[in-house]
Amino acid sequence: MEASSTSLKRLKFGKLKVVRRSLLQRYEHQPFISCLAGFYSCRWKRYQRQRTEPGKCCCSMRECMFFPLLVAAFCFSLVFLYTWGEGKNDYNNFDWYNYGNLGFWFLWSLVILIVAAVLFAYISLLLIGTFLVLGFSISSLFALSILWRDHGKTVRLSFQVTAPYLHIGAIAIMVLLAWPVALHAIRADKKVTQVIIVGPYLAILLFLFLIPLGMYSPCIREMGTLGPKPALIGHRGAPMLAPENTEMSFMKTIEHGGDGLETDVTISYDGVPFLMHDDTLRRTTNIQEVYPNDTGKEASFFSWDALQKLNAGTWFLKNKPFVGMGSLSKADQNQAMNQSIYTLSSFLRLADSHNKLVIFDLYRPPEKHPYRNLWLRKVLDVILNESKIKRHLVLWLHNSVRSFVQSVAPGFQHTMGRKAPIEDLLKHNIVKLNLVYTDMSSEDIRKYAEANITTNFYVVNEPWLYSLAWCSGAHSVTTNAVHLLKDLSQPLFLMTPQQYNVMWILTDLTSAFLISLIFALHWWREKNFSCCAQDSNTMIENGTYNKFKTELSDMPAVLA
Repeated sequence: MEASSTSLKRLKFGKLKVVRRSLLQRYEHQPFISCLAGFYSCRWKRYQRQRTEPGKCCCSMRECMFFPLLVAAFCFSLVFLYTWGEGKNDYNNFDWYNYGNLGFWFLWSLVILIVAAVLFAYISLLLIGTFLVLGFSISSLFALSILWRDHGKTVRLSFQVTAPYLHIGAIAIMVLLAWPVALHAIRADKKVTQVIIVGPYLAILLFLFLIPLGMYSPCIREMGTLGPKPALIGHRGAPMLAPENTEMSFMKTIEHGGDGLETDVTISYDGVPFLMHDDTLRRTTNIQEVYPNDTGKEASFFSWDALQKLNAGTWFLKNKPFVGMGSLSKADQNQAMNQSIYTLSSFLRLADSHNKLVIFDLYRPPEKHPYRNLWLRKVLDVILNESKIKRHLVLWLHNSVRSFVQSVAPGFQHTMGRKAPIEDLLKHNIVKLNLVYTDMSSEDIRKYAEANITTNFYVVNEPWLYSLAWCSGAHSVTTNAVHLLKDLSQPLFLMTPQQYNVMWILTDLTSAFLISLIFALHWWREKNFSCCAQDSNTMIENGTYNKFKTELSDMPAVLA
């Protein structure tokens, strides 16, 4: 009887140890999981990890249905953040577009970037806020596709320089996804379920492993094949350092080593060509203070005497038209505050004195303007007679009456603003193309260069885009950021094919090893758990906790 009682006590205490060990496993201290659970539910306690029997899903049906939505929100937010981030080159154009519609200047582009970054961090780190992030990302991408169609071309161009690094990032994401994929696949009790889980994952992984075979980047090239650095033409001068189209702006371009100057020319009511980009004077002058009743009046309907009374610099200090402009020195602030509208004649004399190329857009005066039919002659008179700039410095862009201009002003470098067959360009003595950067193509650049036709792309502000133009063989770029691009000694992302092949192979091999290790680890853990579960079932009679709890209630009597 005593031996039987001792055996019973050992059995029951053995059961107690098994339950105690099981409970400790269920309440393991996991700081990362506990942190996420705390952020999600505001319950800062040890995370309760519930074991799931092999073959059963570890999540409820609601969680399983919600997970794809969570992944979609993450993917859309990532795509939009990349898309908008790569569009930084055109933020000023975006803000200018909104200014034209809203009537006041604000850095909307920066606001969108901040919101996108915050929401991406929100969905990435906390894994909540799915509907908010998903709605913002989808609606923003849709709005971009409608209002800013060329932005898609910018993103496609960015792939040419960032694709090798995006490939590494995609592989890293697949390595992270290997953990939940392996967990669910190994827990599945049916082969079909395992194939459904693992099959798409392996297909995407194989695609990513092999995608470099079809990848093209002009910045992956052999040593010694890179062309000269593209020349820099200041777009309206240096508008990130000084008010656009002012003497200060052009001088900043010259000080920073710019090779040329770009501007916009219109004609005053009394026939004086002056520099102004907008139709009205509202954005870049203090017309609201000087002529408050004429803020909507077209700039060309003001006389030159009236235009001279306007300040063309205070708006720059007030509105700060570019993201990341930085602060100006006290001397530059004082100089900017005293800028006035600049004449074409003064602009050409400045360029000629520093031997800089000039290119300008000419705006024909509107109806009922006294110089509507004489504007080109007036501009040519200023170029040839007033300023007497060296003719080879003039890149003549305006396409109308080109033959007349060639006859009265031989020596200009005639420039076309669109792509055309080489035969037509040579027929009209075109020596340069001035193209929007979204038309950039290394093949077209090479084809035109073989016919001695150089290419200029506008407006190129970002180092990655300038690097792409450099690798593609562009001769020059028009930019707002001469002071930044001049410091690039070589293109970003430049590498040889051998270097890229090593990076590609190492990435694939390392990721394959890590993914295999993750799958092996999950298989080993689940196998051991299954064995432990079977042993525990044998010891505690099929693991019925309620039954064991009833038996424990009799323990004091046994011990007594």
